[in-house]
Amino acid sequence: MNNVVVFDHPLIHHKMAILRDKNTSSKQFRELVEEISTLMAYEALRNLPLKDVEIETPIAKCQAKMISGKKLAVVPILRAGLGMVEGLLTLVPSARVGHIGLYRDHETLEPHEYYCKLPEDVSEREVILLDPMCATGGSAVAAIDFIKQRGCTNIKLMHIIAAPEGLERVQKEHPDVSVYCACVDEKLNEHGYIVPGLGDAGDRIFGTK
Repeated sequence: MNNVVVFDHPLIHHKMAILRDKNTSSKQFRELVEEISTLMAYEALRNLPLKDVEIETPIAKCQAKMISGKKLAVVPILRAGLGMVEGLLTLVPSARVGHIGLYRDHETLEPHEYYCKLPEDVSEREVILLDPMCATGGSAVAAIDFIKQRGCTNIKLMHIIAAPEGLERVQKEHPDVSVYCACVDEKLNEHGYIVPGLGDAGDRIFGTK
């Protein structure tokens, strides 16, 4: 699929195996989500714009590079996306953080918005949208819609696991959005859950399963 990056890194594979295990505790699950998000962010942020600056080391003046212009807005989809935020902020602690609240109708599987709070200057920033799971793709598509309605044109989407059906929908409706996934799973089952998946990410992060 165009604009979809699927990671193939030994550390991510190792952490994903522990993350999927039904016996992994909520504490360890949260830590793994954060660690995997940090590893993914390293690549997702590869193309941040740079500017030349002059600095003075203890030895001499020299030319160096720093991130230029408006920086990042990190936007988790509530509630599970909260588990990925610190992974991004570890690398870019100055990023602004917005929030989008969605819930999925268990019959139609379609998302409904209940909260949206973004930085005032979000249209001038690169937005990294976070959601550990992409099942049908409905939540990701809706969240991207909300962000674009506020004038954003530079959006990246990060998932820890995704189903092919969800990625296909995101790419069809928002082909301009780059998607980063730690793993693409086999399929969705008849209930709209990712197979083999890892269960409900929100429940496992917050211990509400």
